[in-house]
Amino acid sequence: MFTLIAGTGYTGRRVLVRVPDAVGLSRSPVDTTNPFHQYDFDAPGPFPVAPPDDFAVLYTCPPDGDTDQRLRRFLDALPATPARFVYLGTTGVYGDCHGAVVTEEAPVNPDSRMSRPRVDAELLLTGWAESNHVALVILRVPGIYGPGRLGVDRIRAGKPVLNEADANPGNRIHVDDLATCCIAALADDVPPGIYNVGDGDHRSSTWFADEVARQANLPEPSKISRAEAEEEFSPMRLAFLSSSRRVDVTRMREVLGVTPRTPEEGIRDSL
Repeated sequence: MFTLIAGTGYTGRRVLVRVPDAVGLSRSPVDTTNPFHQYDFDAPGPFPVAPPDDFAVLYTCPPDGDTDQRLRRFLDALPATPARFVYLGTTGVYGDCHGAVVTEEAPVNPDSRMSRPRVDAELLLTGWAESNHVALVILRVPGIYGPGRLGVDRIRAGKPVLNEADANPGNRIHVDDLATCCIAALADDVPPGIYNVGDGDHRSSTWFADEVARQANLPEPSKISRAEAEEEFSPMRLAFLSSSRRVDVTRMREVLGVTPRTPEEGIRDSL
């Protein structure tokens, strides 16, 4: 199916190169030989693509405020109604679950300025898809890592991480596994709905940093307490480290048919 990829950044670009009949849209120029149009999602002019009658959309753009006006502008600008819409959201919509396992049936409880507009986007898309008879797939995504996103520079600079005793369960996915989930979700035979995605490995961000250091032959990061981290870490990083949950990805494995790599494998592949 012809696919519009709205946002060809870290993840979208990887999908673009793997989907034969796809066109990328991005506000910034992209170095690619694949079909691509530069498009300003915040000041949309004439839509640069005339899609066929049967097409799909993969939307990877982040929100732009407390309510996702960027997504609203994009839906208004679409010249036709897609048959399928895949939205990359976040597992952050569950909020702090105090380490509990969360499935797709868990209620949303956004507890940060980063997750609240994601809930707004999900609600907007759900109503829009029902009104327009669009098959909507929402992928709730945890932390994305991959080449250039392992925190190697932070480790080299001697930046500390939390003590293991103070660290929360981790949720993450390798960018190429996320691209595989996106491609699977674009298939006609995949049921609409919400899918948690991730590698299903809940070892902490502290373990992950130590494993990156080990594989990169770097000194293990120094460790600090949570009280010390509150003095040293940025508010965004603190918010990320303070939210605790174990995201269940059974539906991703059984329905999307995606078996992700382990974090050890993902770190090796990224290095």
